Amino acid sequence: MLELIAVTDDRGAVIAPDWLVRAEPVHRELRHQLPADYVIKMSRVFAGGGRMVVAAEGDAVRGVGVWRVHENTFSGVQMYVDDLVTDPAHRSTGVGHAMMEWLQAKALALGCEAYDLDSGTQRTQAHKFYFREGMVVTSFHFAKKLA
Repeated sequence: MLELIAVTDDRGAVIAPDWLVRAEPVHRELRHQLPADYVIKMSRVFAGGGRMVVAAEGDAVRGVGVWRVHENTFSGVQMYVDDLVTDPAHRSTGVGHAMMEWLQAKALALGCEAYDLDSGTQRTQAHKFYFREGMVVTSFHFAKKLA
């Protein structure tokens, strides 16, 4: 049975360190560039406002969500999902849907007016999933490397 487990509390403190360690291989499916010091990197992300939830079955992580709440001039208070990834062996089994539902319920509980994420242009299967989940494309995201 799938269980959603908060790895961090609402202040960003790690409350489930074992789950943070277990999340790493699944998280790397999306973010290959994460440094070897994963726990230290994620601690910095949490200190900067990031939060984490995992979808688990037994002792295994099936999905990872990293999110943050902030306010901007366009959307007002929003939950922005930095990362949403499902273990490739468990895609199309309801893990992503369960994570989306958990994240959106959390966003509503925190008073968010919007729920946003970016998805790489090459991730066409993920885009199909997001459209099925009721999301729409509202803008283009532009980026420029500075270093």
